[in-house]
Amino acid sequence: MTREHSSLDGGGPAQAVEAVHLSKHFTVAATGKGVTGAFRHLLSRQKQIVRAVEDITFAIPTGSFVGYIGPNGAGKSTTVKMLAGILQPSTGEIRVMGRSPQQERQTVAQGIGVVFGQRTQLWWDLPLADSYELIAAMYGVPASIANARLRRFDAVLGIGEFLNLQVRKLSLGQRMRADLAAALLHAPPVLFLDEPTIGLDVLAKAAIRDFLREINAGGVTILLTTHDMDDVEQLCGRIMLINHGRLMFDGTVAGLRQMAGLPAQMTIDFAVEPSAERPLPDLNGGITVQQDRARVTVTFDRTQVSAAKIIAAFQDRGEIKDIEISEPNIEEIVRRVYVA
Repeated sequence: MTREHSSLDGGGPAQAVEAVHLSKHFTVAATGKGVTGAFRHLLSRQKQIVRAVEDITFAIPTGSFVGYIGPNGAGKSTTVKMLAGILQPSTGEIRVMGRSPQQERQTVAQGIGVVFGQRTQLWWDLPLADSYELIAAMYGVPASIANARLRRFDAVLGIGEFLNLQVRKLSLGQRMRADLAAALLHAPPVLFLDEPTIGLDVLAKAAIRDFLREINAGGVTILLTTHDMDDVEQLCGRIMLINHGRLMFDGTVAGLRQMAGLPAQMTIDFAVEPSAERPLPDLNGGITVQQDRARVTVTFDRTQVSAAKIIAAFQDRGEIKDIEISEPNIEEIVRRVYVA
């Protein structure tokens, strides 16, 4: 799906989203443990500051697909709410398509779409089609254009089969597809997604991922928060990792693997078992080599030795039938970074 209108200020800024020294602090009541602690709280009324987001800076170029990941309570949803203009930052500055979502909220709202996986922007007791009609009217989208876009969404998301159902009767997968269509009905150039595949089955996730790839290829900038690491690996060219409100990593999946320092593994299958008279090569650098008949497994650090060097070292040991290289699982990598 191609972009159907220009950016908010008409010039198409190179950075779709910018956050500079962004922080969000909440003041909450301090509570003690047990009945005694609760009673003391009633008398003291002590407060404590929760630093949900603390001094993060990033810029997202127009047309990017960025994954924003972190554990529960890390600050992901709080960040998205500030970017969308729902929350006011404690400190720092935000620009979405060159404008402040807090100072120019209505204007910015015209250029963004937002989907929160555990909430809906649809009218619970109305048929889905009526919700779309209301959303189109709110954004000033002519009925002919709205209907054309809905036909396009139906071709990818299959929303036509439940357009006449009340929203409360939709399954979770149906509602998520319906919410995506609603967020894009006014053709925004920027899309914020907060856990859009939470609780969905494999087929529903695949349909949404395909749809997101298509709209991103058409120029829509997407910021995705998710706990599903498959979403990250399949969709995102860049990852920002937040923990305890602070930005811990900003780069590619490959860069995250390197930061975590977890080894890769190469499996080499020979046509016949290499002769025991010729020992396996010693490659040093913390590399381990194991042999099981005609299969040799090498565990290695890519920063210390290249895969090509390992293959070259085994070429004279016999005919190689197959080579497979596996990287560490991204969930394991992220877990390592959280603990560090």
